[in-house]
Amino acid sequence: MSIFFGERQIVTPGDLLAEGDFLSGHNTYKYGSKIYASRLGLAECKGKSIQVVALNNFYIPSVGDLVIGKIVDINMHGWTLDINSPYLAILKASEALKKQFRPQKDELSEFLDVGDLVFAKIIAFDRTRNPSLTIREPELGKITHGQIVKVSPAKIPRIIGRKGSMITMLKRETECNITVGQNGLIHISGKDPENERIAILAIRKIEQEAHTSGLTDRVTEMIRKERGQKIE
Repeated sequence: MSIFFGERQIVTPGDLLAEGDFLSGHNTYKYGSKIYASRLGLAECKGKSIQVVALNNFYIPSVGDLVIGKIVDINMHGWTLDINSPYLAILKASEALKKQFRPQKDELSEFLDVGDLVFAKIIAFDRTRNPSLTIREPELGKITHGQIVKVSPAKIPRIIGRKGSMITMLKRETECNITVGQNGLIHISGKDPENERIAILAIRKIEQEAHTSGLTDRVTEMIRKERGQKIE
């Protein structure tokens, strides 16, 4: 059994990754006893599984994911949302309104209108139908202030960090509320525009340097420098 890459080495489609009794994981394919990369990304070996973490991909919905979506259409029974995915999402009135919905009397646009942004949770998706959303849980609902930053969905795990370490640091150092959608959209709300600017700057740095080590310390230093704090 042989591995032909260093841990988290950048690989391109067609690169030979491993040969022998390995399993083909995400973004790889197996031909005979050899495993090749099918996407540009970082190669990893977890146990006997060889996989590639894509560096730039689009969002594929998964049940339980929290996402930020934009209302693009309204019909008799609910809303259609763009969730930065090849799939449009459906938010039924019953998953948004706390009162009973009466199609003949209630005007859905008075609650959510085209162009509104919402923080929602995916409750159903099987690739044969568009994903279904709910906002009937705490912390979910219409976004009324702050700024939205769009990044590659592949960078979201790095922005969150191991056990939430990176996102916790970002919130603490920038004093902003930061809500991360798994679909690559991030909501930032600070007490003033300057804090929001610094938070966006930090997220862009994480996005650009996601594949490097020691990133948390460098981002912390950058934030403190931007805020004019003394660097220890």
